[in-house]
Amino acid sequence: MTNRRRLALLIFTLIACIGVAIAQTQNPEIQQAKGEAKDQAKDQAPDIDGAWTGTWGVYNPAQGTTPPKEICKKLDAKVERKDDVWEATFEGDCGRPYKYTIKMEGRLVGKAVMFKGTVDLGKNDGGVFDWIGRANDKEFIGFFTSAFYTGTFNLSKTK
Repeated sequence: MTNRRRLALLIFTLIACIGVAIAQTQNPEIQQAKGEAKDQAKDQAPDIDGAWTGTWGVYNPAQGTTPPKEICKKLDAKVERKDDVWEATFEGDCGRPYKYTIKMEGRLVGKAVMFKGTVDLGKNDGGVFDWIGRANDKEFIGFFTSAFYTGTFNLSKTK
């Protein structure tokens, strides 16, 4: 194939792609379908409000193959959405009873809510913790770290 034919084929392909892109942005049926898809995604947001139960534990990231050491096996949580944030109350017993209520920033990604947060649990409970997590209809998992601890939690929705 000569260089002129290659150039002509390339230009034709480029024009066709641009034409399709322009037609899609100007076609009201396609725009309506895109809007409906966004509405369906909102309708499919996971229901994470309610009661959860599971475990949490700490581990040493330098020993990545060593499983987390479960120092406090039981963790119960109640999650409730309040405006644009969720409020979660975590409670259990780790040598002594504990109960913390924290606010969680979250955003919908697909069929899950991705969370992040920072909370100060006080000097006696490890100080300031940063954490991230993901929740869907069935599980709420996350990772936390502080100046003293690194760990994970894994919760399942109770019925």
